Amino acid sequence: MMSDLSQAEIDALLAGAGGGDSNDSPAGDAPAAPAAPAVPDSGDGGEDYSGLLSDIEKDALGEIGNISMGSAATTLSTLLGHKVNITTPSVSVAPMNVIQQHYPLPYLVVEVAYTVGIDGNNVFAIQATDAAVIADLMMGGDGTHPDTELNEIHMSAVGEAMNQMMGAVATSLSTMFNKKIDISPPKVNLVDFGKEDFAMSDSTEPMVRASFRMEVDGLIDSEIMQILSIDVAKEMVEALMGGGEEEPAPAPAAPAKQSVPPPQPATAPAAPQQNYPPPPQQGYPPQQGYPPPGYGYGGNNMQPNVVTNMPVSPAQFTPLSVEPVQINEANIGLILDVPLLVTVELGRTKKTIKEILDLAAGSIVELDKLAGEPVEIQVNGHFLAKGEVVVIDENFGVRITEIATPAERAAHLQ
Repeated sequence: MMSDLSQAEIDALLAGAGGGDSNDSPAGDAPAAPAAPAVPDSGDGGEDYSGLLSDIEKDALGEIGNISMGSAATTLSTLLGHKVNITTPSVSVAPMNVIQQHYPLPYLVVEVAYTVGIDGNNVFAIQATDAAVIADLMMGGDGTHPDTELNEIHMSAVGEAMNQMMGAVATSLSTMFNKKIDISPPKVNLVDFGKEDFAMSDSTEPMVRASFRMEVDGLIDSEIMQILSIDVAKEMVEALMGGGEEEPAPAPAAPAKQSVPPPQPATAPAAPQQNYPPPPQQGYPPQQGYPPPGYGYGGNNMQPNVVTNMPVSPAQFTPLSVEPVQINEANIGLILDVPLLVTVELGRTKKTIKEILDLAAGSIVELDKLAGEPVEIQVNGHFLAKGEVVVIDENFGVRITEIATPAERAAHLQ
């Protein structure tokens, strides 16, 4: 007996008869590509953490990471001299010990603390092999043959790169949230997730993990992670979803109304003398907090005496002399041919003996001057002027932009 079934109903019955086994696929279908390993939203004991963040909150965190890491990629590209691309993240929730089980590799962990605008910490983890490539590029190499072991100099170079990246992230967050976001200098540590325990708090506490794919011009094609607590993640989402409006500053409390006694008549008897602090000079605005509370008749419980009939006139000063100072230049020619040593100081820094002994060819010494700041011009070791560095043919030169005033020269002598 034939049944009147449509082709769609027959296909549905055949699919159901397969028992849901993914291996029973038609011969003509190509096998599905293996999915990338993902951290489940659960703990070791099977706890379900998927409800801690809604899908909307995860999407918001992904958008925050996408915009902020886009700025970080631009900064890193400038530092390395290579094109850097960081993709949109995937967001999940899991304890730190579960995250370490899924990524049992040595990671360079960069911990950043928010100091203004957000309360909490932010951790970025980058594979040690990728950090070695970044360190090699920062130190003038081509990134193709990096050192396999990260020493203190390499860690410092990567720390500077991450410092610049996190600064760009903080700037992007300030723009998105419409409030000032500031961070502390990053702390850089090398942690083997397969052997060592690392956690911002309790290793079983659920954390938010945002996974990015980072590509550096054919040298790096890997994954970096951003790890932050649930509270920090929700605070970011609220700042983004709430329109980024800053909390209005509390209005200053109105000063308490005080009953001021009426001014004494001109014929009133003189008040007993009190030990007042010296009054401000006439003609100048009154000093803040003068007279201090508690002075007046009868001790501390009385209001200060208010004098309203005292004559006040502007202060008068003797005009300063404007006559030009006579300079005797008769004997200046006697010293015109005296040689002087002119020195241009680019910048300064302080280092310990250990840091000096660690210097080698290719080491980078960071000075206390920013790029583009004027350099100091000294004559016989004394500050004279400021200028900018120029190139004349193949030689360096200095164009004087500002002559120091006597007050500035005296300040440099102290």
